[in-house]
Amino acid sequence: MAKFRKKPVIVDAEQFWPYIHPYPDGVIVREGPPPLRIPTYYIETLEGVHIVLPGDWIITGVRGEKYPCKDEIFQLTYEFVVE
Repeated sequence: MAKFRKKPVIVDAEQFWPYIHPYPDGVIVREGPPPLRIPTYYIETLEGVHIVLPGDWIITGVRGEKYPCKDEIFQLTYEFVVE
């Protein structure tokens, strides 16, 4: 079996926190049912709609697509780039 290395790609990303406005582009808020009306946060991706939780990163892909990434995975996969 051959081995491959993932090409390095620089992406834009923002960490999502529901109490910090404005939300990252693409985050949709829907209020839950009464009596609590707890909001749920979503983002539309190429694979469908995904729930976004506090602390998730919203990544903009190379074609402008948005997708969420859990903080633990983000920290293992990406490193900060100084421009």
